[in-house]
Amino acid sequence: MLVFVPLGLLESLSLNAELDSRDFGSGLAVVGIVAAALAIVGTSLFGEVFYSGVVAVFLTHGGGEPPTLREVSRQLAYGRLIAVDLIFVAIVVAGLALLVVPGVLAYVWFGLAGPVVETERRGVRAAFARSRRLVRGRFWLVLAVVAPIELGSEAIGSLATAFSEQLLGHTLVAEWLAASLANVVITPVFAIALVLLTLALIAEKDGSGPRLHSSPVRP
Repeated sequence: MLVFVPLGLLESLSLNAELDSRDFGSGLAVVGIVAAALAIVGTSLFGEVFYSGVVAVFLTHGGGEPPTLREVSRQLAYGRLIAVDLIFVAIVVAGLALLVVPGVLAYVWFGLAGPVVETERRGVRAAFARSRRLVRGRFWLVLAVVAPIELGSEAIGSLATAFSEQLLGHTLVAEWLAASLANVVITPVFAIALVLLTLALIAEKDGSGPRLHSSPVRP
């Protein structure tokens, strides 16, 4: 909620900017639509890498009880995760703006950088390089994991939009609610899948690596 409710507001504001720009002539409309589209893509991608870093801490913490939110907040490498987010979004958005294929390639190649930062404590540049090495030879596997989740997020987003508009009409609040609901529902699934995939690829490539934490089962 802390991550995706604010991002939902940014996404809804970007969408409204796109709609409003259509009233100011064709040239400004094109610029507004492109800028708003890039902003929507950027805000939807922003947070996925950061959130996967949070999930990585929860899934790979030491033995005992799961860490509290305060403990997790102290462990996160904020500077590196934010840098990874910004660079990742910039690369993917640039690839999608030029041609769709480069954006998809960048999304798959570098999508593991966030979990790598938290699971292996690597720097920004090393995290991107590590993500590329982990994906090498497993591109289609990674794509098979992330693509259905992305497509599912689009479907959930459409359902959330229809529900919000039915409840609140065509308003900014409705769009904000729809964007926030879609992100809150789908992103935990995406983040957990991404972290588990990262851990599996690290173990495959290196033969060892960060271990997945499993809580003891009560008798």
